[in-house]
Amino acid sequence: MGQQEKVSTSLAGAVSEGISASLAAVDAELDRRYPGDPGTRQPVHTVYVPGNVFDAGTIRSWGDQALAALDEHAPDAASFAAVLGLSDDLAEDVHSRVRAKLEREPIEDLRVDFEDGYAGQDEDHDAARAARLISEAYANGTAAPYMGIRMKCMEAAVRDRGIRTTDVFLTGLLENGGLPDGLVLTLPKVTYPEQVTAFVRLLEAFEKAHGLDAGRLGFEIQIETSQSILAADGTAAVARMIDAAEGRATGLHYGTVDYSACLGVSAAYQASDHPAADHAKAIMQVAAAGTGVRVSDGSTNVLPVGSTAHVHEAWRLHYGLTRRALSRAYYQGWDMHPGHIPTRYAAVFAFYREGFETAAKRLSAYANHAGGDVMDEPATAKALASYLLRGLQCGALDTAEVDALTGMTRADLDRFAAPRRGDLTVTTDR
Repeated sequence: MGQQEKVSTSLAGAVSEGISASLAAVDAELDRRYPGDPGTRQPVHTVYVPGNVFDAGTIRSWGDQALAALDEHAPDAASFAAVLGLSDDLAEDVHSRVRAKLEREPIEDLRVDFEDGYAGQDEDHDAARAARLISEAYANGTAAPYMGIRMKCMEAAVRDRGIRTTDVFLTGLLENGGLPDGLVLTLPKVTYPEQVTAFVRLLEAFEKAHGLDAGRLGFEIQIETSQSILAADGTAAVARMIDAAEGRATGLHYGTVDYSACLGVSAAYQASDHPAADHAKAIMQVAAAGTGVRVSDGSTNVLPVGSTAHVHEAWRLHYGLTRRALSRAYYQGWDMHPGHIPTRYAAVFAFYREGFETAAKRLSAYANHAGGDVMDEPATAKALASYLLRGLQCGALDTAEVDALTGMTRADLDRFAAPRRGDLTVTTDR
């Protein structure tokens, strides 16, 4: 054993203590503003259904319509793969997983819409009915993992109606069994942070009225106006909106059509891959990073209906936009028609299955200090674990195959994906 090296220092311990004391407020601010990802499941999509149309059979109906579209326009794995350009080694696996998903869990997140998509005549009735049906769905096991409403915005013309609908819906949930764990509220057309603050005050009042825990009700912020990205003073308003939510914000959702129209983009070019959309989502992504607020892409308004040729064209467009979004770390988007969900799941499943083996082996090598042809760092290990967990949550990957290639338990993956601040050197249980 070699001679132990002498270690000398020049600074008194008081120096380190003084520096730590001077940064105590910063440490607390980092913990408050940037707690990291919550570690909960993020749905791969959100489906919007008008409040006057939503009924007890909506979720199953969407799954059945999606399966019927496959049967009519791509009845087997080879034909579906040919439409989307899937490789031969993925074709059968993706196709079978898509069909199984449509039969088992066709919708991961459903929003009953009382804003742009709503055309009912009695909003009180429809909001109360939505609350009852959602409560019944959670009680009988037919609910999507996440469900809720999009109310009208906080602008003067519709503010009172939006407040009342929120109240009617939430009160109805409490009267029909309580607030479900998967409850999600979406606040649209936010322009000023003060509108977010106003919605926070509304939710606080409701919690106090019913003796609920403070902060029980969270919500998503929909980004549909230019002012929500760049405020009049030149600051990123979306960052201030997250702060104004006082810890209640769960997501930022990009509104493709409204945002594009706000900037004067012609109808034919209003798409989620327009440069204006890329700019907005990049700002959203940076503002939300580390805060625990997730970012969702928007939708395409090109519907896969009509002739087989048109359906195939719309499917290719939707598949390509979804794959593009996934590569940019937008893991959620909107689907507006049952015909969209086969290609939503095909894109998501192909994304995770294509990179599964490489990601699993890299994470295993990192955890076991085995080296390899890529020198990964702790932050990359976090991203690899998050990738595998997302694949497991949506059904693209199976627990057994992930376990076999990584040698890790689910708890191991969770710790890699969401380590404590400053602690990215996670070891496995094995």
